[in-house]
Parts: sequence; C-alpha cells; structure tokens
Amino acid sequence: MSATVIALMFGALIALYYYLTKNYKYWQSRGIPCPDGALPGLGHMLSVISMKMPFTEYLRKLYQNNKDRSMVGFYNFVTPTLLVLEPELVKTVLQTNFANFNENPFQVDPEVDPLRAHNPFVNTGEKWLSGRKKLTYAFSTTRLKLLLESIKSVCNKLDNFLDEKLSKTGKVEIELKDLCSRYTAQVVAAAGFGVDGYCFDDKNADKSFRKIGSAIMEPSLRTNIMFFLLFFIPSLNKFLKMPFIPKYIDRFLRTLVAELLEQRRADGIPRNDFLYLMVELEKIEGDKFDTEVLAAQALSFIVDGYETTSTVLSFACYNIARHPEVQKKLREEVTTVLDKYDGVITYEALKEMTYMDQVLNESQRFVHVAGFMAKVCTKEIELKGSDGLVCCVEPGMQVMISVQGLHEDPRYWENSEEFDPERYIPDKKNSIEKFAFLPFGEGPRMCPGMRMALLIVKAGLAALLQKYTLELSPKTQQPVKMVAGTILVTPKGGLWVNIQKL
Repeated sequence: MSATVIALMFGALIALYYYLTKNYKYWQSRGIPCPDGALPGLGHMLSVISMKMPFTEYLRKLYQNNKDRSMVGFYNFVTPTLLVLEPELVKTVLQTNFANFNENPFQVDPEVDPLRAHNPFVNTGEKWLSGRKKLTYAFSTTRLKLLLESIKSVCNKLDNFLDEKLSKTGKVEIELKDLCSRYTAQVVAAAGFGVDGYCFDDKNADKSFRKIGSAIMEPSLRTNIMFFLLFFIPSLNKFLKMPFIPKYIDRFLRTLVAELLEQRRADGIPRNDFLYLMVELEKIEGDKFDTEVLAAQALSFIVDGYETTSTVLSFACYNIARHPEVQKKLREEVTTVLDKYDGVITYEALKEMTYMDQVLNESQRFVHVAGFMAKVCTKEIELKGSDGLVCCVEPGMQVMISVQGLHEDPRYWENSEEFDPERYIPDKKNSIEKFAFLPFGEGPRMCPGMRMALLIVKAGLAALLQKYTLELSPKTQQPVKMVAGTILVTPKGGLWVNIQKL
C-alpha cells in the first residue's frame, strides 16, 4: 500500500472522528453540566443501543445523579440534548411557554407512513388542532357514556373468559399483560369500530384485533429498530424509509374504516362506537371527513386504547395483587358503589370510585408507561434554573423530561419507594407538586384520550374485583426489571398472578 493511500485513509479517519465528536463540547462551552464519557458517534447512548438499559432507565439515572441541579445536558449520539429536572422548568416547557415547545420529536414522512402522518401526536398547527378537536368531541362526557355501553359488553366477555378458565380448576395462573391486552383490544374493536375483535376467542386468533396492536407495539426486532429510528436517529429513516405501521395493517385499517363509514353514513343507525360519533360530527360540521384522516384517528385509538391502556391496567392489577390490603379496600369500594346501581357498571358509578382513582394515580406514579417525555424547541428561549443555570435553547433542540425520575423523587413524594394510594386523599392531593406528577402529560398537548383510557381501566378493574381475587405468582420476577429497546415499559418475564373466584 502506497504512502499516499495510507495518508488519505488516515486523513479520512481523522475527518470521520472530527465529524463524530464535533458537538461534544457543546454543553461544556455553555456551562451546562454534562456526564463524562461521550463516545465518538454514540455520545452517551452505548448502554441504550447495546440493549443493556432501557432509554427511560438511562434518563432516570441521569436525573438521580443530577437531581440537585435544574438541568443537565447529554449527547444523544451526536446531538446535544437537554434534560430539565425541576418542576418549574417542566412547567415552562409543557405549559407556560408552550409556543416555544409545541412539537413532539417525531419526523414522519407522509409517503412512508401516511396514516401516522395524520396522527395528532405528531401533527402541529391546524392539522393538530383539527385532529384534537375530533378526539375532544368523541371523549366528552355525553359520548363517553355511549362508548361505555360497548366497554360493558367487553367486561362481560372478560368475565366469561375467566369463568371458562376457572371452571376446570379453582385457580388459574395468568400473565396480566396478556389478559389486559385481550380486554383492551376487544374494547378498541367494540368501542372504536363496533365489530367483534375475537380477542377472547383463541380459535379465531388469526382474526384477533390483538394482532394489529402487537404488530405495531410489542417487542420484536422490527419494533426495536423502529424505536431507535423514531427517538434517536429519525434522519436515518429518510434513507431507510421503514414504515412504523406495517403496510398490511395500513391496508386493513383503510379498508375497514372506509367500509364501516359508508355503512354508517347510509343506514344512520345509532351505535356506541367512535366511527359513528365521527359520522355524527360530520353532520354537525356539514363536511365529509377524509377517510385517510379518520383511518389515522382510528389508528391512534388502537395504539393508545390497546397498548398504552393495557400497560396501565396490567401494572394496576400487579400492584393490587402485591398489596392485599389495597385490593381489599378497593373491592369494598367497588362492591358498595355497584350495589347502589344494581350491580351494573355505569359512568356515574365509576365516577364515585374515588379510591380507585387513588390506586390508579399511585400505580402510574410507581411505573409510568413511557417513563419520559420529549419536546422540540420551535422558538429560541432562555431557560433559567433556580440554581442559577441558564441555557439558551435553540430551535430544533430536543428537551427531555424524566417522568419516572420526577415520580420517584423523595423531595416531592414522602417514602417514594412505597406504594401508597393514600397520597391522593383530598387533604393531601392539593399539596402534590403538579409538574412532578405527569401520568398523562400536562399543558395543551396533554393526552386527549386520558378520560377514555381511565374509563376503560376503571371498568376493567371494577369487573375483575367484583368477582375475582388476584394473588401475585412466584413466577413474577421481583424486583420487576424492564426490557430494553421497547417503546413502552415491558417487564422481563411478564407480570404473573393467580386468579380465583371470590
């Protein structure tokens, strides 16, 4: 090999090294604390990309190691990223200066992911307002009462499913995520589309709505790759062009929504599902909605209603299974309230279950389904921490919030390591630091499906506790550890309980 070739190769390596490390003095030059050990091209992401640690756990540890500071910088591969730690700065990002942080950090190519491109979570401006308006209409109190009728039918299917299991033995061992995802996927089918989701019918598993949710969200090589592309290297997908939504699911949803919309527009029969409510909204506004936009809304209903809600419900069941005294008190409330309504789950009955609200709040504090939030700066702003740190945040910069870090911080939560629903009794609830508790986010982009999600979870819990007891199985790993590389928290080995009739 000639000296010239060697020199060129050496020069190329130096240039590559410079490119991969050129930003690694960004935080130091601005006086913002930053961990040591940034690696060329990887920054601080080695433990995450090597699947040794979930990203939410990395942010939680970064929070804990710097919790006496108001903010800390780190390198997300080659990109400087800011983690804000104190609640007042969290409030600034999510609410007070929302105009400076009104985008979520997800770049969507409409040609690659047309349905996701219409999702309110990734939209901005008028498209975001329009999408949020539809969800706000569907999830008003009056319409939630209609949707609850479909949810109640699913509660009956859940009861029949467990009854059949228990008819053979007095006790059955069940993995909670499996059980809860059957329930929530069936709810999505019934309350979203007015169809049978076949989620409790293993003989028709090939038709199950669970297949849609699992193909998008459940851990696999494909979803792991998509997670990294979405959160860490979105620019790379401009070249790879990998759709977040598999093509066959895109086609299925478009066809299903188009057929059901045509049917509902033609027959005018009142139904207790999301698509019927959208047809009603069309009549009110005097304008026919684009089928692709409604298919995208339906997709949002599936992703949030199936995966996120089943995760919340499964951890709530896990927490009451490992705290028998909480389960007993919650069951007493469920029984007492439902007795007033002749044993029927109604909207008013669920609203009266205040201890259930406390249990769900504490369960979501204990384990947040995502563990973090991220926003993109859209307009330059100067953030000032109470410790004197000042950071000029430029357009395009990602700002992260460790929700799990805030939820565990002993400065805001007495005995934070304990599961204690009594934190949320009226006398104490008002003293909770609002922006240290973010189960559904805060500000204008707070989760629009929050009320629907809580309705699904509360109805499911009421149906379970009305007739069954849950006991933690030794099969559940303690303490629970999470699988790396997943979009939502996923416990290793699953959450196993023994269920039996009262």
